[in-house]
Amino acid sequence: MKSIFVTATNTGVGKTYATIKLIKKLANSGYKVGVFKPIESGVDKTPQDAKILLETCQKYNPNFKDMQPADITAYTFKLPSAPFCASDTTIDIKPIIDKYHELSKLCDILLVEGAGGLLVPITIDYMMIDLALEFKSKVFLVTPTTLGSINNTLLTMEALKNRNMEFSWCVNLHHNKDNFNKVTKPFYDKRFKNWYFLEEALKNFINNLEN
Repeated sequence: MKSIFVTATNTGVGKTYATIKLIKKLANSGYKVGVFKPIESGVDKTPQDAKILLETCQKYNPNFKDMQPADITAYTFKLPSAPFCASDTTIDIKPIIDKYHELSKLCDILLVEGAGGLLVPITIDYMMIDLALEFKSKVFLVTPTTLGSINNTLLTMEALKNRNMEFSWCVNLHHNKDNFNKVTKPFYDKRFKNWYFLEEALKNFINNLEN
């Protein structure tokens, strides 16, 4: 069983959007796909990201048909912040790992959507990136087009490379479209042999999974 950890350089970059795209494309490639949102903050009653992911997954995988959003999360918090700050007590990592293994049994590929960026703290010394390592996931990194994204993208890549983690990445052309060609694209063109926008990156990513 494989798992894919979907992350981004920060919050609001497009992790959920990319995960939904992955669900559809993987399912159409013949995979039985599952979803897991380990931690979601900013939750009033229903975890909205988990709800959207689950509703999409249920269209393709009957094993998730009778689940509720709470069934694909391990922790939810009302405060919209890093889990470490949102929780009144120290977060126990074991329920997250247990939920991961429980959901993994229901699918060929489990898509795990992180919260914020890779160095968002879950405990004082356990970060989102440590979950991806724990799960031995392939990492799919989504980056933005806003000013400053070069720095954040390179820092995230450094964190992955320093831990010898395999990853693919893409640019989600959502905000700042008009300026992207001037303030960001020239660097990516010069620095990277190949880089892709989200749709093309997903296609290549899935093709590599199958090879």
